[in-house]
Parts: sequence; C-alpha cells; structure tokens
Amino acid sequence: MRVSLIAAALIALPLLTACGSDDKPAAVTQTDVSKALQDGGLKDTKLADCAAKIYVDQGISQAGLRLMIKNDAKTAAATDMEALGMSKDDAEKARNATNKIVSDCLK
Repeated sequence: MRVSLIAAALIALPLLTACGSDDKPAAVTQTDVSKALQDGGLKDTKLADCAAKIYVDQGISQAGLRLMIKNDAKTAAATDMEALGMSKDDAEKARNATNKIVSDCLK
C-alpha cells in the first residue's frame, strides 16, 4: 500500500508541475513607468512622460523596469540601484537615463 502511494505521488508530480502557468508578465510600457513616477509623487505629467520615455528608450530590461515601478519609481532617484536589485547593466542605463532626463526634460 505504501509503495503504491509513493509510486502514485511520483507519477503525479510531473503532471502537477506541468499545470503551472508559462505566462510571462505583461511588458512594462512607457505609460506604466510614467504612471509609477506620478504615483511616486512626481506631479508634473509632462515631466513624468518625458522621463518614462527616456528610461524605456535607454534599453533598461523588463526586469529593471519592473523593479522601478514596483518601488513606485523611487528606484529611479536612488544612487545605488544595484543595491536595490538592479543588474549592473540596467543600473548603468538608469544612471545614464537620469542624467539625460536632467538635461532633456528639465528645461
């Protein structure tokens, strides 16, 4: 009896794991980033839209953008983005984007 239960469990395990969802999270868009910036306290919609466009155009990965919006875009203002979980590459892109935002959006 015990052997039958163990065998049944071992047979069922791959079937149960196959039932998981392979759905990828929805792509983070410029609109999502802008909304997160505004929800995080940036009240100037035009500035939020400009900044969001630069962050997305800079090529930050979806994981990096998700991290930014998860933290209500406070990540964007952080000086050590890697400490917040961003990859080195994304952190560098975010720093470059922040510099570009200062020069392009704050005119």
